[in-house]
Amino acid sequence: MALIDSFSAYTHWRNEVGNATQQLRAWLANNDIDDAQTDLRLKCVLDRLREDKLVVAFVAEFSRGKSELINAIFFSHYGNRILPSSAGRTTMCPTELQWEPGQTPAVHLLPIETRNRGESIADLRRVPDEWVLEPINLNDAESLQRAFSRVSETRRVPREEAEALGFPVDERGIEGACPDADGLVEIARWRHAVVQFPHPLLEQGLVIIDTPGLNAIGSEPELTLSLLPSAHAVLFILAADTGVTQSDLLVWQKHVNAGRTQRHGRVVVLNKIDGLWDGLRTDAQIDEEIDRQVRSVADILDVPSEQIFPVSAQKALLAKVSQDQTLLARSRVAELENALSIDLLPTRQQIIRDSTLEELGDIILRARELLESRLIGLREQLKELGELRGKNHSVIEYMMRKVRTEKDEFDRGLQKYHAVRTVFTNLSNKVFSHIGMDAVRTETRRTRHAMSDASFSRDLRSAMEDFFETLRTKLRASAQDIKEITAMLEAMYKRFTIEHGLQLTPPSGFSTLRYERDIVRLERAFNEEINTLTSMVTHTKGSLTQRFFETVALEARRTFEVANRDVEQWLRVVMAPLETQVREYQLQLKRRLESVKRVHEATGTLEERIRELLQAESAQLKQLNELDGLRHVAERALGQHIPPTARSRDLAA
Repeated sequence: MALIDSFSAYTHWRNEVGNATQQLRAWLANNDIDDAQTDLRLKCVLDRLREDKLVVAFVAEFSRGKSELINAIFFSHYGNRILPSSAGRTTMCPTELQWEPGQTPAVHLLPIETRNRGESIADLRRVPDEWVLEPINLNDAESLQRAFSRVSETRRVPREEAEALGFPVDERGIEGACPDADGLVEIARWRHAVVQFPHPLLEQGLVIIDTPGLNAIGSEPELTLSLLPSAHAVLFILAADTGVTQSDLLVWQKHVNAGRTQRHGRVVVLNKIDGLWDGLRTDAQIDEEIDRQVRSVADILDVPSEQIFPVSAQKALLAKVSQDQTLLARSRVAELENALSIDLLPTRQQIIRDSTLEELGDIILRARELLESRLIGLREQLKELGELRGKNHSVIEYMMRKVRTEKDEFDRGLQKYHAVRTVFTNLSNKVFSHIGMDAVRTETRRTRHAMSDASFSRDLRSAMEDFFETLRTKLRASAQDIKEITAMLEAMYKRFTIEHGLQLTPPSGFSTLRYERDIVRLERAFNEEINTLTSMVTHTKGSLTQRFFETVALEARRTFEVANRDVEQWLRVVMAPLETQVREYQLQLKRRLESVKRVHEATGTLEERIRELLQAESAQLKQLNELDGLRHVAERALGQHIPPTARSRDLAA
């Protein structure tokens, strides 16, 4: 299946899941089963499905055919090259190709000078006036090429300016740009580019990241610390004629595979195999040479051979444009596209499926618990009223006293519930005292002051390392508070289940390990990018401090923002079932008491009330069946089973 067909199938699946979620949301609202928290959870599911992006990054040193490969895979139907692809450097700045509904086709370019202001790319995304706009005419191939070519623009500046902007300079041209005879250094004109382009795959949520070579990657730490680690797949491109050069190996070790224990989503592309088609070797000899190169690359990069795809991007593009199926097969690009279809999309689909299944499954379970609780309450009332048939006033009065006694006992239980609610609020506040954004800002200010006051490199390093240790300590402290909250709620859930018969599933737990791992990953990148002897020697304290806070501290803040959002949502969710059941039980007790009162005041209403309750029971069973139907709709969309509770099967029987 072609990549675009696979992506279309994935988009169709995502839409089906969204429709099933919307049906459930509407049904819960129409049947008075939802609450503000449940509706918010379902809205988050729908937003996640609608905004889901699949990020694929192309990484290589210059002249490896990276842009040509993007042209061949994604833009061949335009009949020409869209991304600039020629000898030498083409992509000089990190470039994102995407499409957001409502946007105008254009290339948005962020001037390189913005690096001097200490503002991150993430912050500047929210300031449109900072970006230079190059409109795109979709009906004019030359306009497309002209707009896309702007990502390759450069400037020549004095060495001091290049270094101030973060570009390494090396007289040998090995670890940085080499000054020319006039002492000028060639640097990228743009810091970042975002291309809004209505390509069918981009319209469906694909985001392509085209990166510059090693020196340019290293000069923009935000790319290393944020964009590449968050990519769902990274295609690392090598040239078949050179194999793995020293600079290729540096890119792989520092930016693609840094610190990874698993290599899922990392694909190696051995490009330019057409260079071996010299007309002097047989096809068998060519295949043998390609296999030898694949084994060599696998050995050097320590990856399985199956993860390496030899291709000819240039011939693939030519074959697609000229509709030459023989040449297309020889280019081998179909194998790479199939790998992306088979490996990348199903993996992303499973991630979305798991998260959606967890949310919908829990919401359906909570809705069922509520319906079951109502049904049990109705049947208890039916049983009580049925037992009053033919009974005298004294028996009815006894029944009233019995219900009042239950209500009084429940009210006393509510006092404990409110006490737990108070403790829950206090512990929740304690969690945010550790990981709240105010705490993170305080620690950031403390670290900045410590770095400003540092007299030696040792003190500077210590201040930055303390920053990470403090963040880890805060996450561990919050994890302990969350553990205490979970244990307290489990005890309260159990008490209300035993003493009052509430139908409550134990509360779900919450782990902060994900955020701790993010901080560990960030610290590893920091040690490779900033906390090095070379960095300490070649950068001033001021530039190191600025670089640390523009990249590392900013990424740490993002991690804590996500942690805050997730913890806040969990705290809302974890109390919601108990709160809902408490309200429902109170309402049931009130209805039971009112029913007995009505019978006490006018015994002729007994049969009428029993008929009302029987009708309500029938309506309740119908709602349970409808909820089952919605569960089956969600199962068909997700392709996975959501089991009903054993109690629900008993009640419906």
